[in-house]
Amino acid sequence: MPWLEWAWAPFTEFAFMQRALLGCVVLSMGAAPIGVFLMLRRMSLTGDAMAHAVLPGAAIGYLVAGLSLGAMTLGGIVAGLMVAVASGLVARSTVQKEDAALAAFYLVSLALGVLIVSVRGNSVDLLHVLFGTALSLSPEALWLLAGIGLASVVGLALLFRPLVAECLDPDFLRSVSRWSPVAHYGFLVLLVINLVAGFHALGTLMAVGIMILPAASARFWVRRIQPLLALALLAAVLACWAGLLLSYYADWPTSPAIVLVLGSWYALSLLLGRFGLIRQNRSSAVHLKG
Repeated sequence: MPWLEWAWAPFTEFAFMQRALLGCVVLSMGAAPIGVFLMLRRMSLTGDAMAHAVLPGAAIGYLVAGLSLGAMTLGGIVAGLMVAVASGLVARSTVQKEDAALAAFYLVSLALGVLIVSVRGNSVDLLHVLFGTALSLSPEALWLLAGIGLASVVGLALLFRPLVAECLDPDFLRSVSRWSPVAHYGFLVLLVINLVAGFHALGTLMAVGIMILPAASARFWVRRIQPLLALALLAAVLACWAGLLLSYYADWPTSPAIVLVLGSWYALSLLLGRFGLIRQNRSSAVHLKG
Protein backbone atom coordinates (compact mmCIF):
# COMPACT_ATOMS: atom_id res chain seq x y z
CA MET A 1 0.00 0.00 0.00
CA PRO A 2 1.34 3.49 -0.83
CA TRP A 3 0.88 4.90 2.66
CA LEU A 4 2.73 1.96 4.18
CA GLU A 5 5.64 2.46 1.80
CA TRP A 6 5.61 6.17 2.64
CA ALA A 7 5.71 5.39 6.36
CA TRP A 8 8.57 2.87 6.23
CA ALA A 9 10.65 3.83 3.20
CA PRO A 10 13.03 6.22 5.06
CA PHE A 11 13.79 3.55 7.66
CA THR A 12 14.47 0.82 5.11
CA GLU A 13 16.61 3.00 2.82
CA PHE A 14 18.78 4.97 5.23
CA ALA A 15 20.90 3.61 8.06
CA PHE A 16 20.91 6.96 9.88
CA MET A 17 17.09 6.87 10.08
CA GLN A 18 17.25 3.33 11.49
CA ARG A 19 19.75 4.42 14.15
CA ALA A 20 17.65 7.47 15.00
CA LEU A 21 14.49 5.38 15.41
CA LEU A 22 16.27 2.75 17.48
CA GLY A 23 17.88 5.40 19.68
CA CYS A 24 14.58 7.19 20.30
CA VAL A 25 12.78 3.92 21.06
CA VAL A 26 15.32 2.77 23.66
CA LEU A 27 15.32 6.31 25.10
CA SER A 28 11.52 6.08 25.45
CA MET A 29 11.83 2.84 27.45
CA GLY A 30 13.25 4.73 30.41
CA ALA A 31 12.08 8.30 29.82
CA ALA A 32 8.33 7.67 29.44
CA PRO A 33 7.92 5.68 32.72
CA ILE A 34 10.11 8.23 34.52
CA GLY A 35 7.75 10.92 33.22
CA VAL A 36 4.74 9.10 34.68
CA PHE A 37 6.28 9.13 38.15
CA LEU A 38 7.35 12.76 37.72
CA MET A 39 3.73 13.65 36.96
CA LEU A 40 2.31 11.59 39.84
CA ARG A 41 4.82 13.15 42.24
CA ARG A 42 3.93 16.64 40.94
CA MET A 43 7.54 17.12 39.81
CA SER A 44 6.99 17.81 36.10
CA LEU A 45 8.63 21.24 36.28
CA THR A 46 11.44 19.72 38.33
CA GLY A 47 12.19 17.48 35.36
CA ASP A 48 12.39 20.51 33.10
CA ALA A 49 14.73 22.28 35.51
CA MET A 50 16.96 19.22 35.82
CA ALA A 51 17.16 18.93 32.04
CA HIS A 52 18.86 22.32 31.96
CA ALA A 53 20.97 21.55 35.02
CA VAL A 54 22.95 18.85 33.18
CA LEU A 55 24.14 21.36 30.57
CA PRO A 56 27.20 22.86 32.31
CA GLY A 57 28.62 19.42 33.11
CA ALA A 58 28.17 18.32 29.51
CA ALA A 59 29.68 21.62 28.37
CA ILE A 60 32.73 21.12 30.59
CA GLY A 61 33.08 17.61 29.17
CA TYR A 62 32.96 19.19 25.71
CA LEU A 63 35.55 21.77 26.78
CA VAL A 64 37.94 19.06 27.97
CA ALA A 65 37.47 16.40 25.29
CA GLY A 66 35.41 17.92 22.47
CA LEU A 67 32.28 16.07 21.35
CA SER A 68 33.27 13.03 23.37
CA LEU A 69 30.34 10.80 24.32
CA GLY A 70 31.93 9.60 27.56
CA ALA A 71 33.14 12.99 28.78
CA MET A 72 29.86 14.76 28.07
CA THR A 73 27.84 11.94 29.65
CA LEU A 74 29.93 11.86 32.82
CA GLY A 75 29.91 15.66 33.09
CA GLY A 76 26.14 15.82 32.61
CA ILE A 77 25.47 13.17 35.28
CA VAL A 78 27.78 14.85 37.81
CA ALA A 79 26.26 18.29 37.17
CA GLY A 80 22.68 17.03 37.39
CA LEU A 81 23.30 15.19 40.66
CA MET A 82 25.13 18.20 42.13
CA VAL A 83 22.19 20.50 41.36
CA ALA A 84 19.68 17.99 42.78
CA VAL A 85 21.66 17.56 46.01
CA ALA A 86 22.45 21.29 46.36
CA SER A 87 18.81 22.35 45.95
CA GLY A 88 17.78 19.72 48.52
CA LEU A 89 20.39 20.95 51.02
CA VAL A 90 19.31 24.57 50.57
CA ALA A 91 15.68 23.60 51.14
CA ARG A 92 16.56 21.68 54.32
CA SER A 93 18.98 24.29 55.71
CA THR A 94 17.20 27.58 54.93
CA VAL A 95 13.70 29.03 54.72
CA GLN A 96 13.69 28.67 50.93
CA LYS A 97 11.54 25.98 49.31
CA GLU A 98 13.15 23.32 47.12
CA ASP A 99 11.42 24.51 43.93
CA ALA A 100 12.83 28.04 44.33
CA ALA A 101 16.32 26.71 45.05
CA LEU A 102 16.13 24.38 42.07
CA ALA A 103 15.01 27.23 39.81
CA ALA A 104 17.95 29.37 40.91
CA PHE A 105 20.49 26.60 40.37
CA TYR A 106 19.10 25.55 36.99
CA LEU A 107 19.05 29.13 35.63
CA VAL A 108 22.70 29.61 36.58
CA SER A 109 23.54 26.16 35.16
CA LEU A 110 21.82 26.88 31.86
CA ALA A 111 23.56 30.23 31.46
CA LEU A 112 26.95 28.74 32.36
CA GLY A 113 26.57 25.83 29.95
CA VAL A 114 25.51 28.00 27.02
CA LEU A 115 28.37 30.42 27.78
CA ILE A 116 30.99 27.64 27.81
CA VAL A 117 29.83 26.14 24.52
CA SER A 118 29.41 29.55 22.86
CA VAL A 119 32.87 30.81 23.87
CA ARG A 120 34.81 27.64 23.14
CA GLY A 121 32.78 26.19 20.28
CA ASN A 122 30.79 27.40 17.29
CA SER A 123 27.14 27.71 16.32
CA VAL A 124 27.03 24.09 15.11
CA ASP A 125 28.29 22.81 18.48
CA LEU A 126 25.74 24.98 20.30
CA LEU A 127 22.90 23.60 18.18
CA HIS A 128 24.19 20.08 18.88
CA VAL A 129 24.01 20.72 22.62
CA LEU A 130 20.63 22.48 22.61
CA PHE A 131 18.75 20.30 20.09
CA GLY A 132 20.65 17.01 20.02
CA THR A 133 21.76 14.89 17.06
CA ALA A 134 19.17 12.15 16.70
CA LEU A 135 19.98 11.73 13.00
CA SER A 136 23.68 11.22 13.61
CA LEU A 137 23.71 8.84 16.56
CA SER A 138 26.82 6.68 16.58
CA PRO A 139 26.85 2.97 17.54
CA GLU A 140 28.49 4.00 20.83
CA ALA A 141 25.65 6.44 21.53
CA LEU A 142 23.09 3.72 20.80
CA TRP A 143 24.78 1.39 23.28
CA LEU A 144 24.75 4.17 25.87
CA LEU A 145 21.04 4.87 25.32
CA ALA A 146 20.25 1.15 25.45
CA GLY A 147 22.22 0.73 28.67
CA ILE A 148 20.48 3.66 30.33
CA GLY A 149 17.09 2.40 29.14
CA LEU A 150 17.78 -1.08 30.56
CA ALA A 151 19.09 0.34 33.85
CA SER A 152 15.96 2.51 34.12
CA VAL A 153 13.61 -0.42 33.57
CA VAL A 154 15.45 -2.53 36.17
CA GLY A 155 15.64 0.37 38.64
CA LEU A 156 11.94 1.19 38.32
CA ALA A 157 11.04 -2.47 38.74
CA LEU A 158 13.07 -2.67 41.98
CA LEU A 159 11.70 0.62 43.35
CA PHE A 160 8.17 0.27 42.00
CA ARG A 161 6.30 -0.32 45.26
CA PRO A 162 8.01 2.43 47.32
CA LEU A 163 7.74 4.86 44.39
CA VAL A 164 4.00 4.25 44.12
CA ALA A 165 3.63 4.59 47.90
CA GLU A 166 5.61 7.83 47.86
CA CYS A 167 3.36 9.22 45.12
CA LEU A 168 0.28 8.49 47.28
CA ASP A 169 1.55 9.48 50.73
CA PRO A 170 5.27 10.30 51.15
CA ASP A 171 4.90 11.12 54.87
CA PHE A 172 3.38 7.70 55.56
CA LEU A 173 6.17 5.95 53.64
CA ARG A 174 8.81 7.85 55.60
CA SER A 175 7.18 6.83 58.89
CA VAL A 176 6.87 3.10 58.16
CA SER A 177 9.71 2.21 55.80
CA ARG A 178 13.43 2.72 55.41
CA TRP A 179 12.93 2.60 51.64
CA SER A 180 11.78 6.21 51.48
CA PRO A 181 15.23 7.84 51.02
CA VAL A 182 16.31 4.99 48.73
CA ALA A 183 13.25 5.53 46.54
CA HIS A 184 13.65 9.32 46.54
CA TYR A 185 17.34 9.51 45.69
CA GLY A 186 17.23 6.43 43.46
CA PHE A 187 14.51 8.09 41.44
CA LEU A 188 16.58 11.29 41.14
CA VAL A 189 19.51 9.25 39.82
CA LEU A 190 17.26 7.59 37.23
CA LEU A 191 15.90 11.01 36.27
CA VAL A 192 19.37 12.47 35.77
CA ILE A 193 20.74 9.60 33.69
CA ASN A 194 17.65 9.64 31.46
CA LEU A 195 17.97 13.39 30.97
CA VAL A 196 21.60 12.88 29.98
CA ALA A 197 20.50 10.17 27.52
CA GLY A 198 17.84 12.51 26.18
CA PHE A 199 20.44 15.24 25.94
CA HIS A 200 22.47 13.19 23.45
CA ALA A 201 19.49 12.39 21.22
CA LEU A 202 17.15 15.37 21.57
CA GLY A 203 19.27 18.10 23.17
CA THR A 204 18.95 19.83 26.51
CA LEU A 205 15.98 21.97 25.44
CA MET A 206 13.86 19.04 24.21
CA ALA A 207 14.96 16.08 26.37
CA VAL A 208 12.23 16.53 28.97
CA GLY A 209 9.52 16.57 26.29
CA ILE A 210 9.71 12.81 25.77
CA MET A 211 9.23 12.36 29.52
CA ILE A 212 6.39 14.73 30.38
CA LEU A 213 4.15 14.89 27.30
CA PRO A 214 3.46 11.12 26.96
CA ALA A 215 2.66 10.88 30.68
CA ALA A 216 0.46 13.98 30.70
CA SER A 217 -1.42 12.73 27.63
CA ALA A 218 -1.97 9.26 29.08
CA ARG A 219 -3.53 10.82 32.17
CA PHE A 220 -6.53 11.90 30.07
CA TRP A 221 -7.24 8.29 29.07
CA VAL A 222 -6.48 6.08 32.07
CA ARG A 223 -6.07 6.38 35.84
CA ARG A 224 -4.37 3.18 37.04
CA ILE A 225 -0.59 3.15 37.23
CA GLN A 226 0.13 0.14 35.01
CA PRO A 227 -2.03 1.37 32.07
CA LEU A 228 -0.49 4.83 32.53
CA LEU A 229 3.00 3.41 32.13
CA ALA A 230 2.03 1.30 29.10
CA LEU A 231 0.15 4.08 27.30
CA ALA A 232 2.89 6.65 27.95
CA LEU A 233 5.53 4.29 26.54
CA LEU A 234 3.40 3.51 23.47
CA ALA A 235 2.75 7.21 22.83
CA ALA A 236 6.47 8.04 23.13
CA VAL A 237 7.49 5.30 20.68
CA LEU A 238 4.84 6.21 18.09
CA ALA A 239 5.66 9.91 18.43
CA CYS A 240 9.33 9.18 17.78
CA TRP A 241 8.41 7.30 14.61
CA ALA A 242 5.99 10.01 13.44
CA GLY A 243 8.37 12.82 14.40
CA LEU A 244 11.23 11.27 12.45
CA LEU A 245 8.97 10.94 9.40
CA LEU A 246 7.88 14.57 9.77
CA SER A 247 11.49 15.65 10.10
CA TYR A 248 12.48 13.63 7.02
CA TYR A 249 9.70 14.72 4.66
CA ALA A 250 9.31 18.33 5.84
CA ASP A 251 13.06 18.87 6.35
CA TRP A 252 12.50 20.06 9.92
CA PRO A 253 14.84 19.68 12.92
CA THR A 254 14.27 16.26 14.45
CA SER A 255 13.93 17.10 18.14
CA PRO A 256 11.29 19.83 17.73
CA ALA A 257 9.40 17.63 15.25
CA ILE A 258 9.14 14.78 17.80
CA VAL A 259 8.08 17.12 20.59
CA LEU A 260 5.49 18.80 18.34
CA VAL A 261 3.99 15.39 17.52
CA LEU A 262 3.81 14.68 21.25
CA GLY A 263 2.25 18.10 21.79
CA SER A 264 -0.39 17.35 19.15
CA TRP A 265 -1.20 14.07 20.88
CA TYR A 266 -1.50 15.94 24.18
CA ALA A 267 -3.94 18.43 22.65
CA LEU A 268 -6.01 15.59 21.15
CA SER A 269 -6.04 13.74 24.48
CA LEU A 270 -7.00 16.92 26.31
CA LEU A 271 -10.06 17.29 24.09
CA LEU A 272 -11.13 13.70 23.34
CA GLY A 273 -9.71 11.60 26.15
CA ARG A 274 -11.86 9.65 28.55
CA PHE A 275 -11.14 12.30 31.19
CA GLY A 276 -10.71 15.15 28.68
CA LEU A 277 -12.63 18.38 28.29
CA ILE A 278 -15.42 17.19 25.98
CA ARG A 279 -16.41 14.11 27.97
CA GLN A 280 -16.06 15.88 31.28
CA ASN A 281 -18.32 18.71 30.07
CA ARG A 282 -20.87 16.21 28.80
CA SER A 283 -20.85 14.41 32.13
CA SER A 284 -21.33 17.70 33.96
CA ALA A 285 -24.23 18.66 31.68
CA VAL A 286 -25.93 15.28 32.21
CA HIS A 287 -25.43 15.57 35.96
CA LEU A 288 -26.99 19.05 36.01
CA LYS A 289 -29.98 17.90 33.96
CA GLY A 290 -30.49 14.94 36.23
